[in-house]
Formats: sequence, structure tokens, C-alpha cells
Amino acid sequence: MPKEILLVDDQPEVLAHIGKILSSRDWTVFTASNAEDGLRRFAERSGSLGLVMLDLDLGAGSDEGLDVLRRMKDICPDVPVMILTGKGTTRGAVRAMKLGAADFLEKDLYLAEHLEARVDRVNQFVSLVEENRRLKREGESLRRAAKYYQDLVRERYELVGSSQAMTELRNKITSLASLPRPVLIRGERGTGKELVAAQIHYRGSRAAKPFVVVNCAAVHGELLESELFGHEKGAFTGADSRRIGRFEMADEGTLFLDEIANSSIDFQQKILRVIEYQEFQRLRGTETIRVNVRVVAATNADLEGMMKDGLFREDLYDRLAFQTVHTPPLRTHPEDVPQLAAHFLGRFRREVPDVRASALTERAMARLAAYAWPGNARELKNVIERAAAVVKSETIEAEHLELRAPGEGSSDGSFVDQVREFERALVKDALERADYQQSRAAEILRMSYDQFRHYYRKYRDEIEA
Repeated sequence: MPKEILLVDDQPEVLAHIGKILSSRDWTVFTASNAEDGLRRFAERSGSLGLVMLDLDLGAGSDEGLDVLRRMKDICPDVPVMILTGKGTTRGAVRAMKLGAADFLEKDLYLAEHLEARVDRVNQFVSLVEENRRLKREGESLRRAAKYYQDLVRERYELVGSSQAMTELRNKITSLASLPRPVLIRGERGTGKELVAAQIHYRGSRAAKPFVVVNCAAVHGELLESELFGHEKGAFTGADSRRIGRFEMADEGTLFLDEIANSSIDFQQKILRVIEYQEFQRLRGTETIRVNVRVVAATNADLEGMMKDGLFREDLYDRLAFQTVHTPPLRTHPEDVPQLAAHFLGRFRREVPDVRASALTERAMARLAAYAWPGNARELKNVIERAAAVVKSETIEAEHLELRAPGEGSSDGSFVDQVREFERALVKDALERADYQQSRAAEILRMSYDQFRHYYRKYRDEIEA
């Protein structure tokens, strides 16, 4: 890119003299003989100018040059300005320097020699301006990319819903997001446990570091150990090279262990040690790897029952449950169904441009609101996407919604059975959110302790089964 300099001076001989010197050094020189023309040219070319040489005494000894300097700094403060002054007018030069001028040069009989001596400095000015512009362009590009990925993360892991249950969940996440301790997320399938884990990570002090996810139910045995801790070459058949494990990938960030209850007792012992001491060895390795990883685990299993049966280590439970978060089933906050449905439909439309449906009719919304959602928000998402994929109009009607038959999974689907299931689910969810403290569970359901005890005794055998 050619180097460009703007000369602003009301003396034609000065413009010609300086222009000749700079042009011989491969600079492209633009000139202006008055303030108005100088400002116009500066505004037109400020994006490519490397330097301005500005006469301080534009207008026969006036301070008009200072006004031009102020306006140039308002237009583009990054372009350096070198002031040209008459001999003995250093006071004006000092004022110009305070306004942001980068340097000054006296116009005397030795101007050519002085300018020759400062050519290298002028060249540095131009190079620094261009480098500054390059860094700004890169910074702006990085900011745009960061915003793009932040928006993607925000959309992917957004917790939708304005109910009290969702408000309490967000407040809980906020309170522990930056706490450098493990978190255990408990809840039914489809209630958004991974979303909660991501929210804990991205709202905390580790947000700029990795968020690494491992589904413990999808990998078993030695492969799970390799997945988390990595392995050395030749550790097992097919291990052709060293592999970095998920704990190393998550260093300084968060490791989310989904379905933690599906891991073996022996493996639980190894996880416990890593959580406790933040160090491990790769499979068949001898080097001790040290990390700084926050572990967030999730399960929908009855860990209390598993511990009683010897299937889950109590010490691992104690370590993971430093803080416990319960994700509420959708049936306990049905007022969020319309908002969730609109959210899932909007996201599906963005992912699949050919989808025409943009809204649900009142009858469709009413049908969604009356459904018990045994599969929770994940089931709602699938129902909305299936309907949107097949409907040819702009609205989804009630008949487009493929819901499970009423009472499916219960004895006969009667009204009484559905009410019982709903009551039992409410009591169980409140107990889980209250860490099985019945007085707190009663508060969550906004009923007296005696009222809660009545429902708890009514469904205790089913809840504890």
C-alpha cells in the first residue's frame, strides 16, 4: 500500500519544497493551501493517510492551524500530525502538542536539511500508523468473531422460561458459577442438565476457557479411562499414537461428566482422585499430568439407592455434591411451555430455511399446555420440530402435534391416574430441589408442612421405590 502524506500550508513555495523532498522518498503527497481544503482532503483520505504536516500559522500568523488540528483529531485521532511553525513560535507548538500533535518542525532557512534529518522519523510515523490500522482491523475481526461465537453459545445453551422454577434455577446458577468447586446436577431426562452445566461454565470466571463434555453412558471400561485421561502409544490394540484426554483438554476450564452414574466403581475411584488432587497419568503412562479443572457432573439416577446397593461411591457423591442443582421437570412449570415452543420453532426455522411454519395456533398451544410432558423439554422440542417439518402452512395446528396417548405409561390413562402422577411428580421434584428436607420442600410448593406430609405419606412408597 503506498504511503500517503497530506501537506497543509498557505505558502506555495513551502508546499512545493516539502512535496519534492517527500515524493523523492516514494511517498504519495497531497497538498492543500488553506484550512477548508485541508480538512476536506483529510476527511476524504484519513483512512489511508500515514501523516499530516500542518502549518500552525495558517492565515498570516493566526491560530487557525490549532483549530484545524482539533477538527482533524475529532475526525480521525489515529493519524499523526506534524506541526510546521515559524521560527521562534515554539509556544504555539507546545499548545499543538497538548492537543495531540506528534512532533513539530520549524520553517526556517534550513527546513530542507531538518526535514531530511527527520525522514526516518516520518517513515516511522507512517509505518506505525499502518501497523496500528492493521491491528485495529484484526481486533475488530476478532471482536466480530467473538460476538458471533458468544451468540452461538448463548443460543445453544439458553435457559428459556420465566416461571418461578426457572428463575430459581438461574439464581442458583449465578450464585455458584464462579465458585471453584464441583457441582452435581440432578434431574429427569430431557430437563436440560447439559444446558445448566454450560450456564455454570459460561457465567463464571472460566468462561473464556474450554467447556468439555463427556457422556459416561456412551463409553465404557478402558475406553472411558482413555477418553478422560488419555493414553500413550501402544496402551491397547489400536492405540497408534499418544492421545490427550478430556481432563487435559479442559485444563483451566470445566469438564462436564454427563450420566456419571453409568461409570464403574473402579473408575469412580479414579475420577475421585483426579477431582481431589487435580493430577493423573495417561493410560499406560508414567508422567504425572497436573491440571486445574472444575468438574460438573449430571445424572438422572437414584444415587441414594445406588449407594445403598454399592453401585455408587459415597465419597465420590460427597465430593461431587459440594453444590447440587435440580433441573425441574416441565410438568412442574407448564406456564413455560408456550415460550419454549416458540423458542424451539424459531431455532428450527433458522437451522432449516425451508421451514414455513412460524407460529402455533391457540388450539395447538392449548393442547401443548394440557400435556404432561413425560420427556420434558426435549420431548417438546422434538414435537415442535416434527410438526414444523411436515406442515406446509405458516401455522402449526393442534392436529399436527404428535403427542403420546393420554395416560401412556400408566394403568388405564384415567383422569384420576393422571392427577396422581402429577401430584407424585410435584412432591418428588420438591424433595429433590430441597435436598430431601421436607420443611423446605413444603415451602417450595407453597403449602404447610402438614399438607406436604399428607402428600408425602400418600406417595412415599412410589417416591422411595
